[in-house]
Formats: sequence, structure tokens, C-alpha cells
Amino acid sequence: MADPAGRSGPEPALDPDTLRRFAAGEESAFSAVYRRYARPMFTVALQIVGRPELAADAVQQAFVQAWRAAPSYAAELDIAPWLFTITRRAAIDAWRKERRHAVVDPPDGLADPTTDGPSLERAWEAWQIRKALDELPVEEREVVRLAYVEGLTNSETADRLGIPIGTVKSRTARAYRRLSELLAHLASYNNERGR
Repeated sequence: MADPAGRSGPEPALDPDTLRRFAAGEESAFSAVYRRYARPMFTVALQIVGRPELAADAVQQAFVQAWRAAPSYAAELDIAPWLFTITRRAAIDAWRKERRHAVVDPPDGLADPTTDGPSLERAWEAWQIRKALDELPVEEREVVRLAYVEGLTNSETADRLGIPIGTVKSRTARAYRRLSELLAHLASYNNERGR
């Protein structure tokens, strides 16, 4: 598998029909799922194992397992958590196998992936936020980026973009409303975990 770590822009969402066909075992739907989720699965695996080649192997194994388990996937649910669970298990298995054959400790900074450490959750949440930002219209995404990445005020953003401050405020409000809807599942997840 080629290293899928690079991003080339927003990924298209998979439609419900593709997910139903995936659950039914259609090869073309499996290819669509692979194209959509290989990169984020690689990120999850790399967070666990710490080495790109081992992460790529774990993602390959995860897709083999997902293909075999496709009939058990409930097509009406979001496929990402299901795939990430499989990826996490495949990465842990790869990590353990590597540890059995290695006499050295894992690289500094890597937590034991057999526990639900905060680093994996942070990686998953960061991916969810990035995915939500990618779904915003370009003009809304830009005002959010200028505010949170560059730290610009509404007035500075208006100057930078050459638009009225009222337009900046309305785009920002629309962006927050959309992000709130797109990320509602994170709030629910964190509330259930008592965070």
C-alpha cells in the first residue's frame, strides 16, 4: 500500500447506497470505502505503532478484516467508528507482534496502545474536526481559519479578505452553526465518557 499520509483536500462523503453495497460485499463499494478512509485509518494506526511501514501493514490488515466482516456492518450507521475500531485492533496486533520480535522499547512518546489512552482519542477527535471543517463552504472555512489559526479579529479578517465586517460576522455565525451540527456526535461522546 502506498503511504496514504498526505492530504489533497476535502474527501467526499460516502452516500448511503455505497455503504449498503459495501455491507452487501460489492467490490466497487469496498474500493470507494478504501479511497475515502485509508488516510484517516493510516493516521490512527501510525499514532499507535509509530512507524509508517508498520502502520501501512496494519491498515492493509484492517481492510482485509473489514471486507470479511462487511456483512456485520450496519449500513445505516456511520462507518468511520467501525473502521477505526478495526484499525485500532489491527495496529495493536501489529505492535504486539513487533514487540515480540524486538528487544528495544518503542520510540519515546508512544503510549502503550493496549489502553484507551488520550492520544488515540485526540487523534480521532482532530480528524473529526478536520473532516467537519472540510465540509464547510470555502468562504466560511476561511473566516474560521483566519480566526483560529492566525488569531485575527473580525476587523482584521475583514481587511484581509476585503469584505465588510458584517459579512465576516455572518459567515462566522453560519460556520459555527454548521460545525455545531457536524460535531454534535463528539459532544455526545465526551458527555457519555464524563469529559
